[in-house]
Amino acid sequence: MDPKDPEPFRPDSLTRPDPALLRYYTVVSAFFLVFFPLVFLPSYLRYKSLRYRLDDDGVSMSWGVLNKRETYLTYRRLQDIQVSQGLLQRKLGLAEVHLHTASGSAGAEMKLEGITRPERLRDFLYARMRGAEQAAASGDSSAAPSHLSAASARRARAPGPSAGAGPHSDEALHLLIQIRDELRARNRAPGSEEAP
Repeated sequence: MDPKDPEPFRPDSLTRPDPALLRYYTVVSAFFLVFFPLVFLPSYLRYKSLRYRLDDDGVSMSWGVLNKRETYLTYRRLQDIQVSQGLLQRKLGLAEVHLHTASGSAGAEMKLEGITRPERLRDFLYARMRGAEQAAASGDSSAAPSHLSAASARRARAPGPSAGAGPHSDEALHLLIQIRDELRARNRAPGSEEAP
C-alpha cells in the first residue's frame, strides 16, 4: 500500500476508465490532423463502451458497440502485471495496467486503460494472485483467502490437471482413469505380452 494513499483499493470502485482517458484519446487523435475524425471516432466508441469488473474470482473487461467483446481472467491464471505510462498519460494522471498469463502470447491478455493510481490496483491484483496460488498449493479450503468464493475454493482444491478446467473435467478424469485401468488389466492378462 502506498504510504501517501492510506485508503485501500476497493474493487467495486473500478467499473469504468477515468474521464481523462477521453482527453488522452482526443489529444492523440489531434496529431493526425485531417484524419482526426477517423482516428477519434473508434477511440470515442471504445471509451464509451469500456467496462471493468473485479469480482472474487477474477477480472473482466468488456467493450464494443457494434461488435461487443468481453475478456475474463481469473486471478489463478495471472502470471505478471505491468504498469505503463507514456509522457502524455503521466501528465493526465493515467496509466495502463497490462495483465499477462502463461498463454504464450507476445502481448498482454488484457490491458486496463484509463487507470488512476495504478499502484493500488497492481498491489490488489498481486494480493489476489498470491491468495489464489496459496489456496491451490495448500489444497485446503480453510487456507483459501476470504476474498475467494466457495466455488473458487473448490476449484483450488481439485486435484491434478482438471482443476478449474470446467464442468466436464471430473467426467474426463474419470474416463481417463478407466482407460488407464483397462490398459493395465490387458497388459497383466495371461497370454498378453508384457510391455518392456
